[in-house]
Amino acid sequence: MPDQKKVLVAEDDVTTHEDWYTMLGSWGYQVKTAEDGEKALELLHSFQPHILLADLRMPHRDGLNLLRDIHELHLETVPIIISGVGEIPDAVQAIKLGASDYLCKPIDPPHLQRILKNLAEHIDVREENLRLRRRLMEVGELGPLFGKSLAMRRVLVSIERLAESSASVIITGKSGTGKELAARTIHQLSTRKNAPFIGVNCAAIPQTLMESELFGHERGAFTGADRRREGCFELANGGTLLLDEITEMKAELQAKLLRVIEERKLRRVGGTAEVDLDVRVLAASNRDLERAVRDGSLREDLFYRLNVFTIEMPPLCERVDDLPLLIESFVQHFAQLNHKQINGVDEECLDALKSHPWPGNVRQLRNVIERAAVLCRGPVIRIGDLPADFKSGGQKEAGLFQIRLGTSLDEVERELISRTLEFAGGNKTHAADLLGVTAKTLYNRLERYAADAKLSSK
Repeated sequence: MPDQKKVLVAEDDVTTHEDWYTMLGSWGYQVKTAEDGEKALELLHSFQPHILLADLRMPHRDGLNLLRDIHELHLETVPIIISGVGEIPDAVQAIKLGASDYLCKPIDPPHLQRILKNLAEHIDVREENLRLRRRLMEVGELGPLFGKSLAMRRVLVSIERLAESSASVIITGKSGTGKELAARTIHQLSTRKNAPFIGVNCAAIPQTLMESELFGHERGAFTGADRRREGCFELANGGTLLLDEITEMKAELQAKLLRVIEERKLRRVGGTAEVDLDVRVLAASNRDLERAVRDGSLREDLFYRLNVFTIEMPPLCERVDDLPLLIESFVQHFAQLNHKQINGVDEECLDALKSHPWPGNVRQLRNVIERAAVLCRGPVIRIGDLPADFKSGGQKEAGLFQIRLGTSLDEVERELISRTLEFAGGNKTHAADLLGVTAKTLYNRLERYAADAKLSSK
């Protein structure tokens, strides 16, 4: 039910007044009526309705004049014109003057209810975005994203501007910079916010299962397909789908993905029926996508189809001004999560955090503060609560480890992967970059190590 949106009905038929007042009230709207255009103009000022339902023909002031008034006075009211005549020139003129819709009598109540519901949702998004825009201008905050640094403010302004559209967006940036959080913010600021947001990490899904994961499958499509399953596109229908690490997808599947995005239809694996789609597709990658196009890991046509807008998330080293804000936010979060009274970090600890290179970016900072919050025994986090490489003299040795002669290559590889993961703050994609392998290779190695550990424990 609408959240008490205000609707003004401008109609010279008193019987219609009563019917509409009762009907709109039963749908959850706050309603006032006006018997002519002059009274409607007064109520536009005093009542300040979200939506105006105005008859085209009224005494003293008709519907078209009310549209001109709304435009000239810069009112936020969304107008709908209603006519018993239904002439095309009137409809064209009404739309040109800013009418959201033009309806002919008799009005179909279910159709009107759908129109008002959609308008109410758009008004909610508009009002939320106005609130967030003010917040962005005041303190550099947009939903869960925030930052006073110039690099981050550019990101926030870009997201605020493009969120309400349905255009595709590519989000780039190093691992741990908040690409998924940016995608979720775009979704939350859009008219799709009440529909699903589905994120898919293309590097974490075996290539043999990727097509089924995206597009779903029918029963019997392959061995083990004992029932029909909807894929991520169908699960995100009406909402937003994030394809993370898109360059990890095989070229032939990229071609199918492009067709689905362009045609807005899909066929499940093993199926023949087409499923209609209404999905906003966002893509993310920590790679240089233009280079990925040149080396063949990303199809050029898919890249240009997705690259309507580009947002580049800055690394933490370019957001030094934001460190105190981020640290405070994480301290508050993990203090509450661990039921502790922690007020912040002391000066020595803050200096150590500021001087750190942060190869794992914001995600690594979050992990460090979480660990420190668990270890902290007082009202503030001290340098002793941080990992060893933050302490005096530890920075120079943080990127080194010793290998004992006689160690097998397999053991060296395991130790190198383990230390690199630790150095990258647990960020597997960034660790893969540091190691010079693909994320898929790293995932496969970790799965093998986990399987070996399970066997050895039996």
